[in-house]
Amino acid sequence: MGTFKGIEGVEGFKDVENLDREELIGIIDDFAKNWLAHDGLWFQAVERKYGMEAAIEADTEAWRYFSPIEAKRIKARHNIPEQGGIDGLVKGLGHRLYARLNDQEIIEKTDTSVIFRMCDCRVQSARTRKNMELFPCKSVGIVEYTEFAKAIDARFQTEVISCPPDTFNGEYYCAWKFTLSTDS
Repeated sequence: MGTFKGIEGVEGFKDVENLDREELIGIIDDFAKNWLAHDGLWFQAVERKYGMEAAIEADTEAWRYFSPIEAKRIKARHNIPEQGGIDGLVKGLGHRLYARLNDQEIIEKTDTSVIFRMCDCRVQSARTRKNMELFPCKSVGIVEYTEFAKAIDARFQTEVISCPPDTFNGEYYCAWKFTLSTDS
């Protein structure tokens, strides 16, 4: 890992092993918020310069590559097997970086499928507070969730149930169904 050289008595992350639980959780939350802020600022910069369509296109491509990287790291960290199935996906979704920031839930789980909902999305809630239209993230989400699920287990098929620009129902921002293919 990296090192931090500085003034004596000034600590960096090299001493993370000595932090207590509360400090570690705070750092994780800060990392998640900083990552999401960067993601949003990056998107807005592209949107300002090239327009919404180009920003969504670029965002989609970024998620196409990021989602499997995130899934593979989660699988390794949490010992999810190569074909993690429904349990592996549920565990993986719970360990995504933005799971620290968003309220999400599993509303249905069977041996071959699971329905996942994002009840409170930090991005969409912020836009709502600012009286902005919801971010139309469906096309991005289809790629993001499909690639994440396939990296957990290549047998997954992903279906969007609802996602902006679909009308917000007040209960959840987006919902996804993941079905494990039983074809061999």
